[in-house]
Formats: sequence, structure tokens, C-alpha cells
Amino acid sequence: MPLTNTAIQNAKPSGKPYKLSDGNGLWLEVRSSGVKLWRYRYRIGGKENVFAIGEFCNGKHPAHISLEAARRARDEARELVRKGIHPSHNRQAKVRDQVRSNGNTFKAIAEEWIARKSPNWVPKTKDQIVHVFKTDVFPSIGSLPITAVTPPDILKILNSVNERGANTFAHLIRQWVSAVFRFAIATLRADNDPAAPLQGAIIRNKTKHCRALSRDELKELLNALHTYGGEPGTLFALQLILLTFARTIELRAAKWEEFDFKKAEWRVPAQRMKMREEHVIPLSRQAVAILRALYVINGHREYLFPNRRDPKRYITATTLNRALERMGFLGQGSIGFSAHGFRATASTMLNESGFRSDVIEKQLAHQERNKVRASYNHASYMDERRVMMQVWADMIDEISGETSNNTLAFVQSLTYQPA
Repeated sequence: MPLTNTAIQNAKPSGKPYKLSDGNGLWLEVRSSGVKLWRYRYRIGGKENVFAIGEFCNGKHPAHISLEAARRARDEARELVRKGIHPSHNRQAKVRDQVRSNGNTFKAIAEEWIARKSPNWVPKTKDQIVHVFKTDVFPSIGSLPITAVTPPDILKILNSVNERGANTFAHLIRQWVSAVFRFAIATLRADNDPAAPLQGAIIRNKTKHCRALSRDELKELLNALHTYGGEPGTLFALQLILLTFARTIELRAAKWEEFDFKKAEWRVPAQRMKMREEHVIPLSRQAVAILRALYVINGHREYLFPNRRDPKRYITATTLNRALERMGFLGQGSIGFSAHGFRATASTMLNESGFRSDVIEKQLAHQERNKVRASYNHASYMDERRVMMQVWADMIDEISGETSNNTLAFVQSLTYQPA
């Protein structure tokens, strides 16, 4: 006859243990100490086994197994027995899985993903991802087992970041979190990517492309540069960005070892390029002259533009834009021109001057999607690029009302020039 809660409550201990049967292999063992334990008897391979389900104590005890819970556990155990699985073995496997899951937190796997992938990233990318995960992601889901993270958990992070005005980072966080889950799936520690369904959950702000200067605006900026009273290194950096089309991070992190004055070339290493390919920049006479002048100031340093507070590091991302703000070209009430806009300015004016767009794009280090064509372009465009870069430098001199000889005369007045 099946047990009832009343019968179990009224069961008193005696001088030796006894059993109260419930049916289908389930019974309650009442020990002489008064402890009441649920047991399930089953057979696998003709051998009898006993599975310990748990203890019937009082309803408030966290370890309490009620009659209903014991019956559910018995039914689940019977299903396992039908498949030839020992319930105790299955329980041990679940415990191991839980222990493993507790160790496989999102933070642990994210840090492993960063360590695995970061050798192929530029330093700025790694620093950015590490910072964003530390400040925005880990506080919310870092301690959770990766299998416990849900789409609502991730969406909450994205909404929080987007609401503070960092729309671009909200999109990047979704991509980075998704990459962590794909890595976890590939290493058999997750079954799905909860960030994938969130694509499109945050509306992307309209992209604002960098503003290019008109010829008259460029003349005004060149005049402002000639009267600039700030750090000489910052002045040289702005002039070199204009003359080389380099990205700001490529110039800020430039090292003297990358420059060849005799060949008039700057070779930017692949690890510092956005597309992870070495980029050779032909240098005009004016660019070489500026570099020689800069060498007199900073030639004893590793970087062309060392940070004033820590010379072993290069200048920050805001240094150049702050200079443009002081000159009135960036900030409230200005035309809104940032340092990155020098690239757009050069591209626009050279296209208008009739130079081939392929040559200009190669100088800008934009990725050529056709790999065969890209290999051909790398070799075939260098001569054209050398000519174009010199013409561009001469155009700048013409716009500013100066000649390259004036610039060279300034450099030749310096006491030391590298060979």
C-alpha cells in the first residue's frame, strides 16, 4: 500500500532500522536514531542495487525530500534503469558537470578567448576589449557559468551602454560577446550563442564620415599651423598626417626604426596596421625635411612622438585633436574638423586632381578585396604613389603660399641631420 505523509510523520524509531514500502522499488528506511531515508531498489544486469535518494526531515530543512519529491526521483531513476544507466552514476556525472560549469564562467572563457586571439590584434584593440569587458560586461555576467548566460542578460548590458550614448560600443560588445560564445562552442563548453539573436536589437546610429577640408579651409589651417604656439612635436605630427595620409594611431605609435631617410620610405609594421599588412609610405621631400627636424628634437627616443609624462609611451589619441581645438577647427562653433579628416581631405583633392582612385586607395591603406589584384597593386602602384605624394606635398606648399625650398631651408639651418 502506498505511503502517506501522515504515515511517514507518525513513523517512530525502534530498536533497529525498519522499512516502509511505497511501491515500484521505493521505500523509506527509518533508523533507530530517528533519521528517515528514501531508498530505491533496482536491478541492472541481474544484479540488485540500491540508490540513495535523500532524507525525509522537516519541511523547513533545505535537504528535505518530501514524499512527492521522492516519487519523482524514483520515476526518473526508473527511466535511467530502463536505459541501463545506474542512477548513482548519473548523479555523479551531473555533479562533475556542475563543478566544471562553475569553473567555466563567462569571465574565465572570455579571458581565455582574449589570450588566444590577441596576438593577432593591434594593441589598441586588445586594450579596448579588455577595458570594455572589465567595466561593462564582467560586472553583470562575468561570474555566471557560461551556459547560464541568457539573451536578456546580454541585452541588459547593451541597453545600458547604448543609453549612456556609446552606441558604437554597444554593437561592438554584442559582437565580442558573441565571439566568446562561439569560442566556447568550439571548445565544447557551450551549446549555443545567446548574443546571436540580439543582432539588430540596438539601432545603429547614422555614421558620420570625417569631414574633408575645402581648399580655402586647408589654406586657413596651414596658416594656423605656421603660427601654432604649442608643442613642436604636435605641430610636426599634424603636418606629417597631412603629408602621409597615415591614420592617427599609425603616426602616434611610429618608431624611428621604421623610417629610411635614404630611400625616403616609412614602413609601418603589419601588427600596427588596421588590415594587418605592412604598409610602405613613400615620403616627399617635405615629409623627409620635417622628419629630419623632428629627429633633432626626439631622435634619442624610441617613438617619434613620446608622451611628455612618460617618454616610453607615445602621445595620446586626444593630443592632435586638442591642438585642432586650440586653433579653432574642432569643438563647439567650429567646422568640426578632426585629425582623421586629413585623410579625407587628401583623398578628395587628389581624386579631383585626376589621380587614379586605386592609387589613392592604396596610399590610404584601404583593403583590396580581390587578393590577386591586391598583390599586383602592391608592386605596380609604388612608382605612381611616389609621384603622387610629391605632387601632393607641392600642392600643399602652393596652397599655403610657400615653397618646399623654404621648408628645406629651415631644416638645413638645424645643427644636426641624420645620414
